[in-house]
Amino acid sequence: MKKPRLKPKSTVDEICYPFIYEDSLLCDYEILTDELTRMVGWAIDELQKLRAQHPSEVTLEKLEEELLWIQPLCYHLNGSIRGKLAITEEDYSQLLSSYRSLKEVVKDRISGFVLPRGTSPVGILNRCSSQSKKSIRLMVKIHNTGVKEVPDVLPKFANVLCNYFFTATVLINKVTGLEEIPFVSKSY
Repeated sequence: MKKPRLKPKSTVDEICYPFIYEDSLLCDYEILTDELTRMVGWAIDELQKLRAQHPSEVTLEKLEEELLWIQPLCYHLNGSIRGKLAITEEDYSQLLSSYRSLKEVVKDRISGFVLPRGTSPVGILNRCSSQSKKSIRLMVKIHNTGVKEVPDVLPKFANVLCNYFFTATVLINKVTGLEEIPFVSKSY
């Protein structure tokens, strides 16, 4: 005998998200990007604490400004598949430019894969990078299974976002004096 499906409760106080009872990859994607947005907020808070320890470090100030700009874009990423596209080519271009500038600051510290480690907010930003990857994977599934067409700008944006978050961890490690440990895979 087939079990009855879970259904929304009768009061709005018992529903955390309008689509929470869907069997949809869209809902999974939206929950994941919601978590990403919350993680960026946490990273901003931790970065502010780190900035207090390094008050003359302008690169951390710029990183905070960029994260403050990125955070609402993560929520825009959230609704841009089910709803109206809210990530623009201009957003993508600006993120790409910020990423390339950040990469230039740490170019002497990245030569391949490194083991993820460092003082807070490094761990949080590494998690943001992973959440960005997961969002891309869900975009691929949503698009390729025909659930909904995913505009090209969204995976482009999320890919750069992933790289940006990682590079931000390298910057923080540079500022705090932590040397990256290269990772050499035995598999590839």
